[in-house]
Amino acid sequence: QVQLVESGGGLVQAGGSLRLSCAASGDTFNSYSMGWFRQAPGKERDFVAVISWGGSRTYYQASVKGRFTISRDNAKNMVYLQMNSLKPEDTAVYYCAKDRSRLRAGATAVADFESWGQGTQVTVSS
Repeated sequence: QVQLVESGGGLVQAGGSLRLSCAASGDTFNSYSMGWFRQAPGKERDFVAVISWGGSRTYYQASVKGRFTISRDNAKNMVYLQMNSLKPEDTAVYYCAKDRSRLRAGATAVADFESWGQGTQVTVSS
């Protein structure tokens, strides 16, 4: 079973940048796609980005495409989310999670993921 711990959140002004990190412990990390999701107050948890197990394929929610970049370092069991040009509507708790299925790419539904971390708060002020 993989355990995930997110970090890197904080308060930033609109137009600023943050880099989120997700540390994974446990085995077989490099056989699974990893995703970032976010949940704003009073809203459902939404897909942000996903990266395939080897890192060659990435998928993004339309509203973050071109501003956010997901990456991973399998040697370090880490997943990252570089967030640039942040907007107030990006304010949310950000979670990383592991795809339920081994060697599957492109899944984006919350139900397709497991082993959720505790989340890290990102607040973008206008």
